[in-house]
Amino acid sequence: MQGQTWVGSGLKFTGIGHYYPRTKIVHEGEVTIGGRTYTQADVDGLGVRGLHRADEDETVEFMATRAATNALAKAGREAGELDLVVVANWTDRQWIPELGPAVAASMGATRALAFDVCGACTGFVHGVQVAASMLVANQAWQRCVVVAADRFTRRARVGTRGQLVFGDAAGAVVLEKGEQEPAGLWDSVLGCDASEADTVAARDGWLRPKPELIDLAVRSSLSVADNLLQRNQIKVSDVDWLVPHPGNDAIHKGVRDGLDLPVEKFLTNFAERGNTGCASIPISLSEFTESGVLRAGDLVLSTAVGSGWYYGGLVFRL
Repeated sequence: MQGQTWVGSGLKFTGIGHYYPRTKIVHEGEVTIGGRTYTQADVDGLGVRGLHRADEDETVEFMATRAATNALAKAGREAGELDLVVVANWTDRQWIPELGPAVAASMGATRALAFDVCGACTGFVHGVQVAASMLVANQAWQRCVVVAADRFTRRARVGTRGQLVFGDAAGAVVLEKGEQEPAGLWDSVLGCDASEADTVAARDGWLRPKPELIDLAVRSSLSVADNLLQRNQIKVSDVDWLVPHPGNDAIHKGVRDGLDLPVEKFLTNFAERGNTGCASIPISLSEFTESGVLRAGDLVLSTAVGSGWYYGGLVFRL
């Protein structure tokens, strides 16, 4: 479908929330992990000063419930008002039961349909797109929580740089259907390319990216951004913020340079939270909304890529 997919639907993010695990890891000086030592220069080059690591009791369900509850509070809504709960996760996937119903039950969303989606690090985009489709298709449904939660630290091989970059977190949004207004969800895209699926894969439970990942991530992110800009007839200069799924500093620079985007419009909490998988976009939206950096009326472009190979993005006005 071409054009602004959700304009006119009345869909809007009315609440955004997050949860960070209790344990914060701060990288200071030399870091030794798994018998390997990384110098301060090595650590600085990765671009992550700190990250959160979930304790055993901080499961995906635990984190997702708290992020979703936080988002509901921001929206001024109760869990019983939800028609739908969509949980995005890839680090702790299980066959059955799905995590969605447990999260809904823990929240008290007793009448909501709840289920899981994956899409690796594009999971939040996937969840928003699915939720938007279902809210538009069902006239009786009004609101949904989309929550993305990953324990990415459990997918880093011991001793690798992944342990200095991968973090745990959960982020959530309340997506509601109301009257059409300037603020709201404008558009979403999501695609996949099976020929690139092995560029980054989790073999034996550990994430194992290939060297060509950086170039692929940059190309895919730029393709998504160009697609969304063209579909919505906007220019980079019209966008207030690019809030992407972060990969590493090399990917960030490639995307900024490719879009000719001023560095002050590139907004991510990668330096303090690391790469948190599918949670990365909503936790940034939540954190920067709370701090006042993101404000009502801001036009936001978000891009994400993930193993699969998936690539997608969103355009919305807060």
